[in-house]
Amino acid sequence: MIQYTISSNDLNGHVFSVTCTILSPKNQGQRLIMPTWIPGSYMIRDFSKNVVQIAARDIASGEPVDIYKIDKSTWELGTCKGAVVITYEIYAWDMSVRTAHLDQTHGYFNGTSVFFAVEGQESSVCELDIQQPKNACAENWRVATTLKELTAKRYGFGKYQAENYDDLIDHPVEMADFALITFEACGVPHDVVFTGKHYADLERIAVDLKVICEYQINFFGMPAPMERYLFLTWVVGDGYGGLEHRSSTSLICSRADLPTSKDKDVTEGYRTFLGLCSHEYFHTWNIKRIKPAKFLPYALGQESHTELLWAFEGITSYYDDLILARTGIISQESYLELLGQVITRVERAEGRHKQTVSESSFDAWTKFYKQDENATNAIVSYYTKGALVVLGLDLLLRKLTTDNVTMDHVMVMLWREFGIKRVGIQERELERRVIELAAPDIGEGGKEILEIYFEQALRSTNDIDLAPLLNERGVSLQLRTADSASDKGGKVGSEKTEGRVSLGVTYAEAASGVKLSAVVNGGAAHKAGLSSGDVVIAIDGLRVNKDSVERALSVFKQGEEVSLYAFRRDELMHFDVTLEMPKQDTAFLTINASEKLRGWLG
Repeated sequence: MIQYTISSNDLNGHVFSVTCTILSPKNQGQRLIMPTWIPGSYMIRDFSKNVVQIAARDIASGEPVDIYKIDKSTWELGTCKGAVVITYEIYAWDMSVRTAHLDQTHGYFNGTSVFFAVEGQESSVCELDIQQPKNACAENWRVATTLKELTAKRYGFGKYQAENYDDLIDHPVEMADFALITFEACGVPHDVVFTGKHYADLERIAVDLKVICEYQINFFGMPAPMERYLFLTWVVGDGYGGLEHRSSTSLICSRADLPTSKDKDVTEGYRTFLGLCSHEYFHTWNIKRIKPAKFLPYALGQESHTELLWAFEGITSYYDDLILARTGIISQESYLELLGQVITRVERAEGRHKQTVSESSFDAWTKFYKQDENATNAIVSYYTKGALVVLGLDLLLRKLTTDNVTMDHVMVMLWREFGIKRVGIQERELERRVIELAAPDIGEGGKEILEIYFEQALRSTNDIDLAPLLNERGVSLQLRTADSASDKGGKVGSEKTEGRVSLGVTYAEAASGVKLSAVVNGGAAHKAGLSSGDVVIAIDGLRVNKDSVERALSVFKQGEEVSLYAFRRDELMHFDVTLEMPKQDTAFLTINASEKLRGWLG
């Protein structure tokens, strides 16, 4: 057994104190390894950088044991005569779902951020003692985690147990005076924890999440793969994000997204929150158990490249909002609005003409998770384009097989053949399995159609022609110009956009003027020589800011040249910009024949 304790008495300094007791270390050269990344977030984060100090001692004699750092994430012990304890501190001031955060309001950690792996003993049972801070502000704190209780009571401080190191790091822990709601889905206990000030109607959230969770459990088939499930939720002024785990998820949501007792309809914010919950819950099957072969086991000391992230994030992104529609939580029209917004985001990504979705998956480590100002011109998201690939595949399967084979059948097959059996999916095995599943209904001609679809959708930069496939289901897909820079798409546009001009940029706030956060290749600003980071201060001699820039441009016509002044660093520069017509890159969908939606939208 490897024994860990974690305490948090320096809330002001944001420091966790951790001990790791190794009862049977190697006599010489025992190594301790801190992960460099966390599963579900594909970027090297070097969690060892937050180790503040470290020491080791022999338990029997109390004498120090030498400890050396041999690379950025590995420490090695000197001669050990018996059991040894390693004591170290972790700086925790990253309020994200990926790492650790500690202050007077709460404590949170993922195991990858705070616990060393003992080399050679990763399969050993792990015991974790979570100790309550002695600070007065933590008197009412409780513990929320899905780690198995050893001596601790549910929601209490004390000792917990994990089957091995991989199990230890897959159960995040929240310590706070949190709000808690509980419900059962298909007989499985579910808890939802909210940390942070809020005014949410918790009973309504429990009712809606129960519907979502029961749908997904029944979708894949009983029994559910977890004994209980936990939604850990931070409520903040402005935030969004989530990270999946084997029996829980960590979420960040905006306070305004949660429904109050006064809200009767599903607001856009609440729809966003439920979609996030649905997405992370779907990962319980798709990525936590149905995995690429490259992730079995996880190699947490280095990148694990796979071309399959389009499937694991794309499939999940396809189903998250679709499930809200199928369960009746949102209307079909509301779902199609969300789908239109996804199509819009892909249409506006010029990088889709340069990077395939398979390349996007493979390069997640260096490109998608390390985006710079040129990202819109260089990359495509395996989340959004991946979702469109899966949408097209689902509609194509339905067309070729008259709904006898759909993505629903594909997912159940993947669960039975890979998830339950804990077998990894090889790089192009998913494509082969889909074709095999559909083979009895499609013949050789249909097989060739699917092969061509996979090749074009996954390994080319061609746009997916969704319009005819959607039309088969009674849905019309149309593109228009954006009403404004804040237009996300999904809705019919305003008739007032005729004659609107475009610089081909996106804007950000600046202390004075308006900052260009991205400049689209081939757009008016790019042709005139403007660059990302430039701060525009005047158009046609008049001062502008983020709120007024589009109004200043609205008096000009397409093809007119306008004088523009901007600061690049501390240098004032002048540009003559020939204004262009905005691209038709804003999508919306309308229902033409609602009877054709049955089976797909439920």
